[in-house]
Amino acid sequence: MLVQLLRHGETDGGARYCGLTDVALSALGWHQMRTAIAERSWDVIVSSPLRRCAAFAETLARELAVPCRLEPDLREMSFGEWEGRTAAELMDMDRQCLERFWADPSVQSPPGGESLAELHARVTAVWQRLVTGPGNARMLIVTHGGPIRLLRAAQLRMPLSLVLQIDVPHGALIDIECLADGSVSPHPVGEGSMAFPANH
Repeated sequence: MLVQLLRHGETDGGARYCGLTDVALSALGWHQMRTAIAERSWDVIVSSPLRRCAAFAETLARELAVPCRLEPDLREMSFGEWEGRTAAELMDMDRQCLERFWADPSVQSPPGGESLAELHARVTAVWQRLVTGPGNARMLIVTHGGPIRLLRAAQLRMPLSLVLQIDVPHGALIDIECLADGSVSPHPVGEGSMAFPANH
């Protein structure tokens, strides 16, 4: 079964650590997502409930006349005390913690935020629910950089310690093939494997 993942586009306010902060898409963000899905269709759309994903997903579903449902476990990682801050601000406030997070998010979590293990557990659980359900509908999942990076890590057979090295640009549309048991089919390491440290 082939599932396609769409990362939300650019948001108002620029690049900040907006995990659970409910920011809206910018005009460019809408354009990025429109461009990614041009001339494509799906049977069902599933989205994070945060409006940078849900607003686009619900609009697209109406246009395609297909069901759209919101899944809370597709939301982005909570960044705790980092919410709403830019990387530059955090370098001034808490450089050591931020650099440890960039180096290995599996051992350093955002202060007061969600751990990578917690994010991995809920993304894995929602993925299993979605892909092992009845039928073989063409599915689009609209979500965030964090959940997509975790699924790409499974696809590329990369350790979670390297998850921030996976490139997931705003508006990226990514194919994930899953097996009958719901596990992610492996893909050779190569395209789209390196990136700058995360944002929202």
